[in-house]
This record gives sequence, structure tokens and C-alpha cells, in this order.
Amino acid sequence: MPSSRSERSAPRSPERAHATQPPGSPQTPAAAEIAYRVRRVARARRVKVRVDPQHGVEVLLPPRAPLRAAAAAVAELAPWIERQLAELACARERLAAPGTLPYLDERLTLVEQAGRRRAHRRGERLLVPTGEQAPAAIERWYRRAARAEIAARADAASAAAGTPYTSLTIRSQRTRWGSCASGGALSFNWRLLLAPERVLDYVVWHEVCHLRCADHSPAFWALLDEHCPQWRPAARWLRENGAALVV
Repeated sequence: MPSSRSERSAPRSPERAHATQPPGSPQTPAAAEIAYRVRRVARARRVKVRVDPQHGVEVLLPPRAPLRAAAAAVAELAPWIERQLAELACARERLAAPGTLPYLDERLTLVEQAGRRRAHRRGERLLVPTGEQAPAAIERWYRRAARAEIAARADAASAAAGTPYTSLTIRSQRTRWGSCASGGALSFNWRLLLAPERVLDYVVWHEVCHLRCADHSPAFWALLDEHCPQWRPAARWLRENGAALVV
């Protein structure tokens, strides 16, 4: 199941850069302030600019394209990039107030503690390290929580559907919320814990139904309707808000 990100082609090992244009070219203030990463893609034929919810602005370059092509692409697409970043910021504010993070249908208040290395939940508070260590610690905590939350749901769903799975993996996929391999291995994105509980339930049922129907045939959708009749609003919510599910 694909996750959310925005990507646009420019008119024609990661490095950090800022948008600049060739000497003598006009440059907007917005373009000059956009930080981005450059990634070489062996099969790429065109320069592409991607606004990824986890990794920010990223420019995909063909192997032989000059580095200045990345700066030119970001400068030319600056208005579009700014709109995408603004939409992400607004979506995050809708989902959780500053200083908090969503956890299914709950909201956790972040509390920094000096000397702490691991995130730990205490009631409605999430105790986290200070400074730069906090994001990694928070992600590790969500990953551990995701295994418990998703395993229980996958066990119940597979038992109800009569379709056992072989393994369950929690990942941080850039482009997928969940997947089901032909051998029965299920994989889920830990960021689903940032969504409402009904959305997580839907994604779990979506992948469990793939244990019986590998494609998206009418039989698959009928099976999903049978076991998760309210899946459509959940799928719509994920399409509209998935890009904002980041810490």
C-alpha cells in the first residue's frame, strides 16, 4: 500500500545544498532559503524534485547531470516546493498541537529530560531525551509500540479471516504503509501509529486480505468489505493526511 509524498520533474550519495542559480539568473528569496538533498539515481533520465514528509526536499539527479542542475531545478520549482512544505506544516498542526504527538486516538505531551537516552511513556506524557537525540529516541519508541499494536491486530485479523501469516516486520518505508509478500510475510510502517486507530485497523485488514487475494481484484475488495466495512473513510483519511505522519 503506497504512502504519501509529492514529486515533480524539473524542466530538464546524498549531498546537502541550498538553492542557487547560475550567475546572472534571477533568484527569489524563497528559492535561496530552501534546503535540499541531492541523490544520484542510476536509472534516472530527468531531474526530479521530491518533497518527502520524512526527508524534506530531495533532488534526484541522473548520474551524469551536473550538480548545478539540482540548484536550477529547486530555484525554478520554488513556488511549488513552498506550497508543498506549507501544506505539510498545516497538516501537522491539524493532527497535533506543538509539543505533542498523536498516538492512535490519543495525544502524548512531549517532556524533555536531561540525561535520558530512551523515550518512555508515562500516562499521557512521553519522556524524551533533550536536543538532537530526541527524534531518534522517539522513532525507536514508536517502532517498539508499533510491533505490539500491529501484532495484536494482525493476529486477530488473520484468525478471523482464516489466513495465517508467516512473519511480521515493522519498517520505515518511504513509499509504503504496508505490504504482503507472496510467502505470507507482512510488513507495516511504524508511522501508522500517528494515525487514528481506525486507519491502522484498515491497513492491517488490507494486508491480511492480501494473504488470500494477492491482487486488487473484485474478490479482494469484497473480502475487505466483509471484514472492514468502514475502510473507505479510513483510506481517504490516509490519502489526505498521510504526508503529515512524521515526528
